[in-house]
Amino acid sequence: MPANSAAQPSRTPRTERGRRTQRAILDAAAAEFGERGFHESSIVSITIRAGVALGSFYTYFESKEALFKALVQDMSGRVRDQVAPALRGHSGTAVAAEGVALGAFLRFAREHKEIYRIIDEAEFVAPDDWRAHYLSTAARILERLQAAYDKGELQVAPSEVHAWAIMGMNVFLGLRFGVMDSETNLGEVAEAANALLRDGLG
Repeated sequence: MPANSAAQPSRTPRTERGRRTQRAILDAAAAEFGERGFHESSIVSITIRAGVALGSFYTYFESKEALFKALVQDMSGRVRDQVAPALRGHSGTAVAAEGVALGAFLRFAREHKEIYRIIDEAEFVAPDDWRAHYLSTAARILERLQAAYDKGELQVAPSEVHAWAIMGMNVFLGLRFGVMDSETNLGEVAEAANALLRDGLG
C-alpha cells in the first residue's frame, strides 16, 4: 500500500516532557530506518529503541508513514540548522561561505550517515517531502549566490542551475567523505571543492 503523503506528519507536543518523548521517537526512527530501511522497520521496534510505550507513539504520530514524513522534515531542518550558525559567523566572501556551508554539511553527514538512506527512500515513501528537501536546499544556495552577485562578488549571474550543481556536488561529497570515509580531513575536502567555485564563479 502506498504511503499517504497527505497524512499529518506529527502532532506538536504541549509540554517539555512531550517534546523529549517526540525527540526520542524521531532519533530512534532515524537509527531504525537508517539501519533497516522503511519497509523492514516497525513501530514496535522504533518504540523499543526509543524506550517509550507503544501508546506514546500514537500520541505524536498517526502511522509509520507519518513518522517517516516527520523525520524527513526534521532531518532537512537539522541540516539547515547545522549550516546556518557556521554562515552567521563567517565574514569572508559569499563564495568562501559556500565552502563553510559545505564543511558544516560534511560534518553532519559524517555524524548522521543515516540521512542518505532516509532521503533516498523518501522519494518513494514521502515524495512531497523528498522534493521539498531538495527544492528548499537549492533555494537557500541560490539566495546566497544572488546576494553575492548583487554585491559584485560574482562575475556570473547565478541561476537555479548553479544552485543545483553546487548542491549536487555537496551531496556526493557527503556520500564519499561523510558516509564512506571517516578519516579524510573534511576541511581539506571543503577547500578543494570551494576552489572550483572560486575559479568558476568568482
